[in-house]
Amino acid sequence: MSNFFKKPLLVMMSVALVLTFYIQPQNVEASIDLNADAAILIDADSGKILYQKQIDSVLPIASMTKMMSQYLIFEAVEAGIISWDQEVPISDFAAELSHDKSLSNVSLRQDYAYTVKELYESVTIYSANASMIALADLIAGSETEFVKMMNAKAEELGLEDYEFVNSTGLNNSDLKGNHPGGTSPDAENVLSARATAKLAYHLIHNYPEIVETATIPTKDFQTGPDTFETMENWNWMVSGIKPDLERFAYDGIEGLKTGSTNTAGAAFTGVAKRGDLRLIAVVMRTPTREARFVETAKLFDYGFNRFSQVEVFSEGFVPEGEDLIPVVGGKDREVGVTTTAPLKSVVRTGEEENYSSQLVLDQSQLDEEGRLQAPFDAGHKVGTLELVYDGEDAEEFLYSNQGDAVDVVTSSAVEKAGWFSMTMRAVGGFFSGIWTGVVDTVKGWF
Repeated sequence: MSNFFKKPLLVMMSVALVLTFYIQPQNVEASIDLNADAAILIDADSGKILYQKQIDSVLPIASMTKMMSQYLIFEAVEAGIISWDQEVPISDFAAELSHDKSLSNVSLRQDYAYTVKELYESVTIYSANASMIALADLIAGSETEFVKMMNAKAEELGLEDYEFVNSTGLNNSDLKGNHPGGTSPDAENVLSARATAKLAYHLIHNYPEIVETATIPTKDFQTGPDTFETMENWNWMVSGIKPDLERFAYDGIEGLKTGSTNTAGAAFTGVAKRGDLRLIAVVMRTPTREARFVETAKLFDYGFNRFSQVEVFSEGFVPEGEDLIPVVGGKDREVGVTTTAPLKSVVRTGEEENYSSQLVLDQSQLDEEGRLQAPFDAGHKVGTLELVYDGEDAEEFLYSNQGDAVDVVTSSAVEKAGWFSMTMRAVGGFFSGIWTGVVDTVKGWF
């Protein structure tokens, strides 16, 4: 850790402090030779963008689509609409499609019972398309209605650049005329790299248990009373699939979803964690299935080698000279403020000195003179302590309302002043004003 974070004198900074000497940040796009049409790397905790390449280009996403479908599966279970041990009816179309081995599928029978959990596992490990359609039918009544849910959830999550036309990520032309109503026969799901990263961000934050299934290397799927099919994880960065794929295995991998069609090329959304740093990487339109993992490894290496999560300011820190704010209408005239937690951030190695702090008070709680209205309790939130990057290029996050910040609260309670106290203050203020006027007048005589 840099001495910048150890020396109190340097830590005690406000936004007004800009260091005279600092290391200029490098251009992140020029620092990686990446063979992908679009890509993004983010800190999975804060949403800070660490690398970007054409992140707002809207491209086909193939089976990365299933991240949205998985989100809705988890949400339906959470809401009690379905349960993990519930049996799933298999439609004529799902059964027929499941036997098309040119697509990723496990074979499904209409005379055999499959649970939600079993089909979810086949979707997550093996990207089974017919399994996903069966789950969509169960949750929404039809894939057409499920697609409406997908697009509504995309809007709710603020994805912006998106269009979902089916639950699987296949091209609609692969669905043999059974594509969802209201969609084009040759349409395909599309997202930008930024929107894909947002989807992955919400999925692993809201339903972190997906990692448990997404990292299973192989598993047998029971297709009938006495028949099984072995599912091999399409994410070759997971170790233990088979020996000839170990060259792609990546230490710390946690998922998440592959995708591949003729128009999408080979795409991948990966999640990896080492120590305190967790990263999400998206690569789109890489040339081969192998390349998507090679390019993702480049992004992960870049992130883990160039960035680290550090405690910039400890709990209780407030910039020097800003640890007290005035109070109006209280028994005390001022109150101390403090941060509720350490301020941690992912910073580029060698650029620690480009960061300073800014105390941002909630102006809606202050009067015109900047005073906090009493009464209030200890721990009353009055604002935030924000980390400010003073380098050449502004830092960017997935969402405009994200940033490195911790809450700032009052360190003690202040009761409302009584009538007598307020009256005496007013009287004191009155005579103070008269005295000041007299002094000014007398000074004017000389």
